[in-house]
Amino acid sequence: MYRRALEGYEDVLGREHPNTLTSVNNLGNVLNSQGKYEEAEAMYRRALEGSEKVLGREHPDTLTSVSNLSNVLDRQGKHEEAEAMYRRVLEAREKVLGREYPYTLTSVNNLGLVLDS
Repeated sequence: MYRRALEGYEDVLGREHPNTLTSVNNLGNVLNSQGKYEEAEAMYRRALEGSEKVLGREHPDTLTSVSNLSNVLDRQGKHEEAEAMYRRVLEAREKVLGREYPYTLTSVNNLGLVLDS
C-alpha cells in the first residue's frame, strides 16, 4: 500500500513535494521494520536529499529523515556514519526545538545508544 501511495503522490504532486517525501520516508519505515535495511536506507537517503532541497537542512521533517537514516545505518553496523548523523540531528534539534523538547531528548537517547554499540 505504501508503494501505491508513493506512486500516486509522485504522479500527482511530483517527486519533491513534501507529501511525496513523507511517503518515501514512510516506505523506509516499513522496509526498516521488515529488516530490509538496504532498501530502507535508499528510501531514507532519497527522503533526506529531497527534504534538504525543498524544506532546508534544519526543518523538522528533514531532521526526522536524518534520524531515520541514522537508525538504519546503525542497524547495518555502520556505526561511525550513524553517529555522525545522530550528532547532526541532535545539534539541529537543540537549536530549532530546544534542549528539553521530546524529539531532542529522543536524539540524545539515540546518540547514546549508538555510542554504546
